[in-house]
Amino acid sequence: MKLLRFLLCIFVPTIVALAADKPNIVLILADDLGINDLHCYGRADHHTPNLDKLAGQGMRFTNAYGQAVCSPSRAALLTGKNPARLHITNFLPGRPDAPTQKVLQPILEGQLPLEELTLAEVLREAGYVSACIGKWHLGGPRFGPKEQGFDVAIAGRPNTQPSATEGGKGEYELTEHAERFIEENKARPFFLYLPHNTPHIPFKAKPELIEKNKGAWHPEYAGVIESMDDCVGRLMAKVDALGLTERTIFIFASDNGGLHVLEFPGTPPTHNTPFRAGKGYLYEGGIRAPLIIRWPGKVKPGSVNDTPVVFLDLMPTLIEAAGLTAAKTTGPLDGTSLMPVLTGGRLATRTLFFHMPNYTNQGGRPASSLRDGNWKFIEQLEDNSVELYDLAKDPGEKNDLSASDAARTAELRKKLDDWRKSVGAQECRPNPDFDAALHRKLYVEPDPSKFSTAKNAIEAEASESKWRAGMNAAVRDAKVAKAAGQPKARVTPAKGDIRLMAKDARVHATNMRYEPQSYKNTLGFWTKPEDWADWEFDVPAAGKYEVEITQGCGKGSGGAQVAVEVAGATLKFTVQDTGHFQNFIQRTIGTVELAAGKATLAVKPQTKPGGAVMDLRRVVLRPVAE
Repeated sequence: MKLLRFLLCIFVPTIVALAADKPNIVLILADDLGINDLHCYGRADHHTPNLDKLAGQGMRFTNAYGQAVCSPSRAALLTGKNPARLHITNFLPGRPDAPTQKVLQPILEGQLPLEELTLAEVLREAGYVSACIGKWHLGGPRFGPKEQGFDVAIAGRPNTQPSATEGGKGEYELTEHAERFIEENKARPFFLYLPHNTPHIPFKAKPELIEKNKGAWHPEYAGVIESMDDCVGRLMAKVDALGLTERTIFIFASDNGGLHVLEFPGTPPTHNTPFRAGKGYLYEGGIRAPLIIRWPGKVKPGSVNDTPVVFLDLMPTLIEAAGLTAAKTTGPLDGTSLMPVLTGGRLATRTLFFHMPNYTNQGGRPASSLRDGNWKFIEQLEDNSVELYDLAKDPGEKNDLSASDAARTAELRKKLDDWRKSVGAQECRPNPDFDAALHRKLYVEPDPSKFSTAKNAIEAEASESKWRAGMNAAVRDAKVAKAAGQPKARVTPAKGDIRLMAKDARVHATNMRYEPQSYKNTLGFWTKPEDWADWEFDVPAAGKYEVEITQGCGKGSGGAQVAVEVAGATLKFTVQDTGHFQNFIQRTIGTVELAAGKATLAVKPQTKPGGAVMDLRRVVLRPVAE
C-alpha cells in the first residue's frame, strides 16, 4: 500500500501536468451558413456580436472551403480525407436519378465506414474525452458518433418551436448539453464537436427577433442566425467562467455555402454576393464558408488570413495541437496542418481539389474543380466542358477564360484528371432514360447557378417558384417510377451491401498477414504473390453485385495483377500506386451474379513487379439496381 501511494504521488501529478499541456477543443459547425452571413464577414443586415467578438480575438479566414453539401464536409472534417477518396460526395442518402438528369450518379458510400479513423478516435489515444452534440449526418444506427470514437453523443432536435427558452432549431438545448459537458470535463482535455442544425431549412425564429431584423434581406433567417450567435456566446462565456480560455482552441465554421435558391416555402434564405451560386454547387458561393479560430497565445487576435484552406486541414491541425504526429497516428491524410498559418507563418503553395459527381436538390450538376493560386478550374461532368476563372479579378466567376487561355486550361485539366485517378474518384455514366427537353427546363433555361440577387427573399421566392416545382416533380416522378418497378430511378446509396473486412479474412500465406493498427486495419506485408486470402459470407438476395476493393500501394510498387474469384467468375485488376500503402482508394472492378446463400470470395495475386502486391482493407459487394 505504501508503494502504491508512493507511485501515485510520482505519476499522478505527471499525468495531470501532461493533460494540462493539451489544449481543449471546441468546434462549432453551422449548417448551410453562407460565407457572408456573419456581420464580421460583411453582412450589414445580420447581427452576430458574439461571433464578431470571436473573430476579434482570433483569426478570420476569407478563403476557407468546405464542400458543396453537408455530409462530404463532415466526413472531410472528421477524417482529414477528401470526400472523393471516401466516396461520400453528396448528402446522404443523395438525390435519386431521374430522366431530367443527363448522367447516372455513382453509388455513394452510405455512411462513414467504421474502419475510417476519426478525429475523436485519435484524440482519445491522447487522453481526450469527446462529445458530438448535434447533427451527425454520416450514417444511421451502427454508424453513429459513439461507434466512431465519441464518448458522448446527443443528437438533439433539428426543429423546435421558438419560445422564451428555445429557438427554432433546438440550438439552446444543444448548448445546454455542451455547457454541461464542458463543466463535467473541465479538469481534463476535452474535444467538443457541436454541429448545429442552424440555419438549415426549415427554420423558425423568435417573433421578437423577426421584428428586430425586419430590415434584413430575410428577416426570419436573420433571426435564426442571431439565436445561433447567442448560443455561441454562451459557450464562450462558459469557457471564460471556468478559466479555460487560455488553453482552449475555439473554432467556428460552416459545412458549405449558403442556400441561394428556393427549396422550401419561405426561402431562399440568403445570397452569397459577390460569389456565384450557393449550396450544392462547386462555384465559390457553394464551397467557400466562414472559418474563425481562436487560440490564445498562438493566434494573433483580430488577424485576417486570405490563405486558401480547406476543412479537411482541421484534423491534422488539431492532431498536431494535441502533441501527436499525424503520420504515426493516422497514416497519410489529404489535409495539411494549419499550424504555420495560425502562428504567423505561411503554408507551402498547394492545389485544392473538389469532386461532386452528383446532382443536388439545389440544381447543382455533376462537376469537379480545383483552385490553384487565384485560378479556379471547373469541369462539368455531364459533357466534360470546362471553365476557367481568375478569382483575383473575377470572384463572381462570370468571365470564363478557358477559350482565351488554352494552355493554362489544358494544364489544369490534366492536373484535375491526375488527381481524380490518384484518389479513386467515382465517375458518372450516360443515363439511358435522359430527357433533354426536361433537362433544359431545369438546368439550362434558366441556369440556377446564375440566379440573380433579388431585392429580398420574397421577390426571389416568386421568381423561382416555377423552377422549384419542376425540380420537386422530377424527384417525385422518379420515386413513383421506382415504386412501380420501373428502372428509371436508382437511389443512392444502394442497400444490402456485403462488406468483407480485412480482419475477417482467412489468410493463406507465409508472409502476408492482418495488421490491426487503427490507421492500417489491413491485409499487409503482401510481399509474396503466392500468398492469398478469402472470405466465406452469406448472400441475402440473388442478383447482380458490383465488386469494390479498397487498396493502397506504396510509391513504385504498383502494377501487380490480381484476380478476384467469386461465384465461379474471375475479375482481374491492376493494383494502382497510391503513393503510400495506407493511402487507400476504393475501386470498382466489375460485377458478378450471385445466388442467395453461402458464397466464397478469394483474392489471389498473379504477379508482383514491385516490393509488395498491395495493402487490402476491404471488399464490398453492392447490389446493382436494374
